[in-house]
Amino acid sequence: MGRKNTDKVVFHQIQVLDAGAKGVSVAKAPDGKVIFIPNVVPGDVVDVQTFKKRKAYYEGKAVKFHEFSEHRVEPICEHFGVCGGCKWQNMKYSQQLYYKQNEVKNHLQRIGKIELPEFEDILGSEKQFFYRNKMEFSFSNSRWLTEKEIESTEDLGNRNALGFHIPKMWDKILDITKCHLQEDPSNAIRNEIRTFANENNLTFFNPREHSGLLRTFMIRTASTGEIMVLIQFFENDKASRELILDHLYEKFPQITSLQYVVNSKPNDTIYDQNIKLYKGRDYILEEMEGLKFSINAKSFYQTNSDQAYELYKITRDFAGLSGNETVYDLYTGTGTIAQFVSKKAKKVIGVESVPEAILDAKANAERNNITNCEFFVGDMKVVFNEAFIAQHGKPDVIITDPPRDGMHKDVIEQILKIAPEKIVYVSCNSATQARDLALMDEKYKVTRVRPVDMFPQTHHVENVVLLELR
Repeated sequence: MGRKNTDKVVFHQIQVLDAGAKGVSVAKAPDGKVIFIPNVVPGDVVDVQTFKKRKAYYEGKAVKFHEFSEHRVEPICEHFGVCGGCKWQNMKYSQQLYYKQNEVKNHLQRIGKIELPEFEDILGSEKQFFYRNKMEFSFSNSRWLTEKEIESTEDLGNRNALGFHIPKMWDKILDITKCHLQEDPSNAIRNEIRTFANENNLTFFNPREHSGLLRTFMIRTASTGEIMVLIQFFENDKASRELILDHLYEKFPQITSLQYVVNSKPNDTIYDQNIKLYKGRDYILEEMEGLKFSINAKSFYQTNSDQAYELYKITRDFAGLSGNETVYDLYTGTGTIAQFVSKKAKKVIGVESVPEAILDAKANAERNNITNCEFFVGDMKVVFNEAFIAQHGKPDVIITDPPRDGMHKDVIEQILKIAPEKIVYVSCNSATQARDLALMDEKYKVTRVRPVDMFPQTHHVENVVLLELR
């Protein structure tokens, strides 16, 4: 073991033991502390250069491989290891599923500390690449340079980039030539935008100086084949804006919705911005079991359409509806789950805090000729009270799909008061789900658990739990 200073230590012949949180793997140092190492696979034997030391752990990187894990595969993406998007691309898909199922099990047992049934097997995704229906890319005039480029004495020329933020670097963008997350024409459109912008001297955003024309680019696709493209401009230059938008529409006539926004505020979020339609219509249509859902530039929709369908089928199956039930769908979003289960329920009440989402939900229900769904807007912990229940009837089943933070304790208290026969809890964060299940343990028993993989090549995992009144 050679020391550089108190923080930087090289540990030799370290076996990687487990896949940890946020896609980083875990090993043990000779002194018993945990080491967190990115871009390695459990089973690898490596030399680790540490760069951060804390009381209970080190952070480091593998500088030499002595043995490769049997679970390792060759990453297919040229950007793997720098991009930071698909951290598990070097691990066999069957192992990815194993670690995801394990994480859910650990969270529910360790944090929940409740009685659990036997877990059903995690549902893997049929598509392991090109599964996302929404991607966002950033423009920058200071692209991320490789170590080779930095050491080179040659003129690096154009530093423009269109791609992803380097992890923990707010001002550095990795130029992406081919991303394996979204089906074409996603790559073709992005590469054409970059080429055309460079050929026509359109300026890329400078995040430090806050200048430049092109800021971000979003593309949404649907299983129906429809495509939405939204370009965010920083500077309001009408001639340049129309030049690139016209070129794009001419080159890709299959674009259903071409939109733009001019945003010169410090952050690049579009949710408080006025989005302009340039060509086509301002939404695309997604379809599922004959139901059509409109998706606009600001809509939330599950980012893996095919696997969302599987997730919703499991949710409906867990709810076990006969056609006589009143169902409450909490955190309903654009009402996708509510409408998906509506044909098997007497009545469905959807509640959501984002007003635009509820407008979408109502429009979608009308488009689908669904008459037994009602949607209400408001903060869940405020709206979901005794008066609301008295007005709409006591639910037999509650479906809840909260954000990563889980449910507010007031919402849980209200659910316990109402005491529906069943609760189906869909979660994108099994740690907060486990916390919430523990709070409901006095009245409810967990009877089914099934994780669902919505994001292959990443550590993220969804989980569906059925709770029944004791």
